[in-house]
Amino acid sequence: MPDHSTHFEASGGGMALTNAILLYRREGPRNASSYGAIKRNAPAFASIHAVEHDAEGQPTIAAGAPLTRAHLRQWTEALGRTVMPELLPANVLVAHPDLLAWWIPAQVRSAYFALSNPPAGLRVLWERTVLPVPYPPHLFVATRSNLGVYALPANERPTADTALLHSPVLNVYLDGRLCWGNIPKPKSLAIASIPDFEQAVFASWSTHPNAGQEMTVSGKGGLVRLWDDLAARRPARFPVKRLKPFRVRQGARGATAVPLTLGKLIAASTRR
Repeated sequence: MPDHSTHFEASGGGMALTNAILLYRREGPRNASSYGAIKRNAPAFASIHAVEHDAEGQPTIAAGAPLTRAHLRQWTEALGRTVMPELLPANVLVAHPDLLAWWIPAQVRSAYFALSNPPAGLRVLWERTVLPVPYPPHLFVATRSNLGVYALPANERPTADTALLHSPVLNVYLDGRLCWGNIPKPKSLAIASIPDFEQAVFASWSTHPNAGQEMTVSGKGGLVRLWDDLAARRPARFPVKRLKPFRVRQGARGATAVPLTLGKLIAASTRR
């Protein structure tokens, strides 16, 4: 292997430089200084090197060897980022250090409404209120930066081919992300954090639809009047047929809108 010796200044704080990992790629912009600049799907290679010190204590990267999963596990443990094994509940779809996905069945639960500018003619939601309403089955996809919230077309465990629907929850953006506002965010993507994510969605006050959200339901009246009708009638089931399919733009300039499936969503989330 060619000599890639490089000199570094000695580190402080009682830490000794012992190893270095070098990353290689065939494509990508020149002089890239961060991993974010690497072209996705470009051929890549990584090597791990011992660091040798001269008589004056100056470190030099020595010849290395290909980086293996065993190396990664060793350094993950050393960095305190070990992922402990967990028993997965039946509703969990994906459990990964950077992504957690699960679903919940349709159910009646308490909803919190405090509309800041209620339209005229509402029967129930013209005032601040907490009352039980039906919700459709839901899918949640939590990452380290966002929580995706989607409705499901059937009250059953979704598969990779399941086409997703827009969630009727008022605190959800048109692109599926939860509007956190001042809601506390869970600090981890562990299975134990699932109740905290669900609390953020269902136990927060709904004050107004987000921009474009009225287009996520069919029929007359829009999303707020749909919730007002459900609050007044108290049916046992949410009218899932009123929810529009969730679509994403593809092709040149996003000219084509195609249905978003669970499989496509998970694949896209892991590439971010």
